[in-house]
Amino acid sequence: MPARLPSWAWVTGLTVGAIAAVTVLAVQADRGPQPTATSAKPSASVPAQPTPSASVPARVPDGSGTGRRIVYSLDEKRVWLVDASEATRRTFTVWPGTVSPDPGTYTVSSRNEATTGSDGVQIEHIIYFAAKSGVSVAFSNAVDGASPPPADSGARTGGVRMRKADGSALWAFGTVGTTVTVVR
Repeated sequence: MPARLPSWAWVTGLTVGAIAAVTVLAVQADRGPQPTATSAKPSASVPAQPTPSASVPARVPDGSGTGRRIVYSLDEKRVWLVDASEATRRTFTVWPGTVSPDPGTYTVSSRNEATTGSDGVQIEHIIYFAAKSGVSVAFSNAVDGASPPPADSGARTGGVRMRKADGSALWAFGTVGTTVTVVR
């Protein structure tokens, strides 16, 4: 009778295989076709919210660094996904929480597939990149696609919300270690 492998060996083997498969898929996704820039407006079903400037910025803000990065403009309430060749792969508006990071350069420190936001909204594609005054700042989108303005309850929230499609694009682009440049 052949020797039987202990359960920990099976679990370890399956875990290593799963990590390898996810790594291969992530590399393939990063090399595949990238989303293009968009200037889509919020749909009519989204509640009235503060809107960024009416004109869509055509270029990445000056002073936002070089190379592959996520650029977040606090004043324009806009994000750009910039590839290594300095081409903008996508740009979109966002709805910041009540706590914003200071201008500067950060790094995506961790990611979370889904959770409940501090405002009670089910969110997904959470990409953490900064902290200020004890509040974590992260990009995310609501699972139901809504992008509510910050709550008036006085709660301190660091979520930077976006439309669902933009959240999916940012999730594919913003892996751990990706540079995030915050500008005014």
